[in-house]
Amino acid sequence: MIFGNRSLGVHLLRGTLGAAALWWSLSTIDSSWVPSLFLMPMALWMFKGCPMCWTVGLFESAAHWIHRRNEQAMSDT
Repeated sequence: MIFGNRSLGVHLLRGTLGAAALWWSLSTIDSSWVPSLFLMPMALWMFKGCPMCWTVGLFESAAHWIHRRNEQAMSDT
């Protein structure tokens, strides 16, 4: 299973949006559970699972980015 994205920027954006949705869903659970009902699955979808899965994907995305950059450098020479 692959947790990373092709672009490091896209992965960081998904993490930011997932963290915001998670924070918002946990902060509104005291007043009303309806926003949490929709925001928690959205946070899990943005993280591609749990926050640990997102972290593993971050390392995968960074490794993919470094590998692609090294391949371009080798093909230029």
